[in-house]
Amino acid sequence: MKDSEIDRKILDYLRSIPFSATTEMVGKATKTAWYTAQMHLFKLQQEGKVKYFKIGRQNQWIIASRLNK
Repeated sequence: MKDSEIDRKILDYLRSIPFSATTEMVGKATKTAWYTAQMHLFKLQQEGKVKYFKIGRQNQWIIASRLNK
């Protein structure tokens, strides 16, 4: 799977759910390893497309535009 395809799948998944998702949830939904999902999520975060916050030891990810409303 190409990097751009993984990014698209991650963004599609996060847009499709009404709440935030953990890295593990994103990995399972996109059929990628946890580490792969994490690296793509951090890249998308640097691009301003997603944001994260910590709950305990977990990163929770959400589409950035939902927080800018």
